[in-house]
Amino acid sequence: MAVRAAESKKASGIKVLDLTGITSFADYFVICTGANPKQVQAIADEVGAQLKKLGEHPISLEGYTQAEWILADYGDMLVHVFSTQAREYYDLERLWRAARNVPIPADETPDNRTLASEPAGESPAEASGA
Repeated sequence: MAVRAAESKKASGIKVLDLTGITSFADYFVICTGANPKQVQAIADEVGAQLKKLGEHPISLEGYTQAEWILADYGDMLVHVFSTQAREYYDLERLWRAARNVPIPADETPDNRTLASEPAGESPAEASGA
């Protein structure tokens, strides 16, 4: 759901990293980029609104006012919404290169919840609300 919400606000460079077994503080990172501060905030707002509909609320939200790097902590999933410059500078994909990239298929389901192609049942990313 977080990926589809970010897509709906035209986020670019969306990636989902599976950190299971790599770190104890989160299982998934959702990483994306907004073109300007207003878009960075709009992406974070939409992700929050869609996850709230599922009963998910962030434990913490940081960086919203500056809108360079917004970090929303949903427990097992961290959502990172970057400006272009901040994403290049912090390069989380490089820092967490041991993480597995979760494929993001085209939106194929009526409820917009599919994140990874999985046989019957929820994918790990769906189970986390990613």
